[in-house]
Amino acid sequence: MLRTAAFVLAMLSGVATVSAADVPSPSATYTQQIEQWRAARVARLTAPTGWLSLIGLEWLNEGANRVGSAADNDIVLKAGPAHLGTVTLAHDGSLHLALDPASGATIDGKAVTEAALVDDMHSADAEPTTVRFGKASFYVIERDGRKALRVKDEDAEARRHFLGIDYFPIDDSWRIEADWVPFVPAHDLAMGSVIGTIDTVKVPGKAVFQRDGHTFELLPYQEEPGGELFFVLADRTSGKQTYGAARFLYAALPAGGLEHPGKVVLDFNKAYNPPCAFTSFATCPLAPPENRLDVAITAGEKKYRGDH
Repeated sequence: MLRTAAFVLAMLSGVATVSAADVPSPSATYTQQIEQWRAARVARLTAPTGWLSLIGLEWLNEGANRVGSAADNDIVLKAGPAHLGTVTLAHDGSLHLALDPASGATIDGKAVTEAALVDDMHSADAEPTTVRFGKASFYVIERDGRKALRVKDEDAEARRHFLGIDYFPIDDSWRIEADWVPFVPAHDLAMGSVIGTIDTVKVPGKAVFQRDGHTFELLPYQEEPGGELFFVLADRTSGKQTYGAARFLYAALPAGGLEHPGKVVLDFNKAYNPPCAFTSFATCPLAPPENRLDVAITAGEKKYRGDH
């Protein structure tokens, strides 16, 4: 934990602060771009099957798991028929669902009574198998070898009573062109999560930037091959003005490719809260020590007013 120790030492010896000096107003075009990005972000969040629709994260046991809203089920749902059906988790990790004939549920939109279920880690380029019942639905996720039902409901309380998102003022000085330093081969990085799991991700390089005379580094990974760079980060606003566990940020790949030095644009005005800021039923990654920056990033989303 040398990096963590170094971070603490830096905190004790004098921290970098963001200047409160006047900064030029962002251009109308840039402001409009950020506002459009924000609107699209809220639309995704509040969509009928967006993160605000989550009403359950139900871990499956090996063998038969009776599912439904009645109290006599092994997994009691907050919505749906009293007896939805039985999800059987085999020792080899395969899943099978047998629906109660009276449930009225569908599997991937089909009125069938049973089917194999494919979880989110084994669905390749397709979506995991979705079971829908009325305005609610579930699919299976796998985390650290365990499987759970991710349950959503269009009428979820969090969605019906969404309070909106608060932001720092748009500040184009936080749109930073960072140096891209490739790692060849890629480095391993341990990523913890809010549910206690630890995953190892491949880091293709680091983004290095300066702020108020100090140099900072961020380590990204790619959620899928060829995808954008994904940063899970924290800073001196975390747990105060912003969500404590982390904020997320995406950045386009450097023009010359990941294996060559180049530039990466870090637009912290697009730093946003993870799903766990809005619901306790998500499985978000935590900012690793390497991405806990000793600077207050006063850009992007603030802490959600309805923080659970």
